[in-house]
Amino acid sequence: MSLRVTGHDGVVSHDDAPPSGAEPTQPLPVAPPPPAGPAPSWVPPTTQPPPYVGWQQPTPFGAQPPPPNRPPAGRSRVPGWLWPVVCVLALVLGVLGGLVGGAAYEGLRDDAGTVSGGLDDVDTVSEPPLEADNGSIAAVAQKMLPSTVQIIAEYDGKAGGATGSGFVLDRQGHVITNNHVVSDAAKDDGPIQVVDQDGNRYKATIVGRSPVYDLAVLYVPKARGLSPAALGTSRRLVVGEGVVAIGSPLGLSSTVTAGIVSALHRPVTTGDSSNDSSYINAVQTDAAINPGNSGGPLVNLQAQVVGVNSAIATTGGSIGGESGSIGVGFAIPIEQVKITADQILRTGKARYPIIGAKVQTGESDGTGATVDSVGSGTPAADGGLLKGDLITEVDGARVTDGIALIVAIRTHQPGETVKFTVVRDGDERTVTLKLDGEVG
Repeated sequence: MSLRVTGHDGVVSHDDAPPSGAEPTQPLPVAPPPPAGPAPSWVPPTTQPPPYVGWQQPTPFGAQPPPPNRPPAGRSRVPGWLWPVVCVLALVLGVLGGLVGGAAYEGLRDDAGTVSGGLDDVDTVSEPPLEADNGSIAAVAQKMLPSTVQIIAEYDGKAGGATGSGFVLDRQGHVITNNHVVSDAAKDDGPIQVVDQDGNRYKATIVGRSPVYDLAVLYVPKARGLSPAALGTSRRLVVGEGVVAIGSPLGLSSTVTAGIVSALHRPVTTGDSSNDSSYINAVQTDAAINPGNSGGPLVNLQAQVVGVNSAIATTGGSIGGESGSIGVGFAIPIEQVKITADQILRTGKARYPIIGAKVQTGESDGTGATVDSVGSGTPAADGGLLKGDLITEVDGARVTDGIALIVAIRTHQPGETVKFTVVRDGDERTVTLKLDGEVG
């Protein structure tokens, strides 16, 4: 019985796609940075009190008040009723102008959904909704369900052919999901809908996506009233800690499953070919994850998102033609989600780091990653890497094979300087490389 990992577990499709084999070699990549601002909202005018006219000397008892001022001779007097009409007309024109201008601005901004300042310019939430000692899964579900959505996207030319999950990122209408949930719809600008807990449907557009990290950011302008999910950290997770997965497995919206963190820093590759493979430094969990859960949040017991459910391991069995959960699921750490989402919000694109070499990703004895080729003019070539070198560590962290090396590199950002421990002809040495970057 062989174990395989599928990256399209989160898509419930009406047609099965035949998997293809993994490539023996894989380009050595990995991930990071770099524009528009949050759309303004019209504020209705407030009613102001009448202007203060100052203190007036009271008329003594029995005295006659002075006669009213008369306009000079030869001048026509403006009727008193005209001024209120002019004021009302000016107010109406001002309001209409503001609405038209605001609508025009909104139209310009809604086309892309990008935000010049990235995550810094949108309203996200980080404070945990629940206490640290909370042990109630019911409380977690109550807090998170309003922030979790179902994604319905075109697949293989059929509207609604793919079902996945996602969660609300901010109050500006951005939603996080997996790239493989919407990648087919992205090919021909097919329809994508977001469905909230109450069954309301909203049209969504793709701001940007990253096949390399299997992440996508959607823009849902009419869903700005939805509650953003609280963003936590995966670095504080410990093996055995309780977690909750929320999503729409098999199209069953607002489904909650619970389990524990089974492992951390698990190198996993997903995808049907070398062209659409993503590499995840995953949080492993036994919380039930099934097709349709992809893109949904993995949440700690404080109701903070710690990962995005992306893949499951299978043994080749199936439930209704789809691979089902065997208690081994994988989530993208929230730290990587933040980095990729920030890049997409700023520019509509994500970047990942590369060293410009290919490594063997097939069978390995667990001693390291063997360099298969080095491109000229790349960081690998400039740093002195050679074909046949065995890379055993990245910044002091052990590397067991090619996939582990790719994942380790992709936890860094383009432009960073990284140390590689290399064994060549039996001798160990350190090679320092400045990571380059590519869009993907």
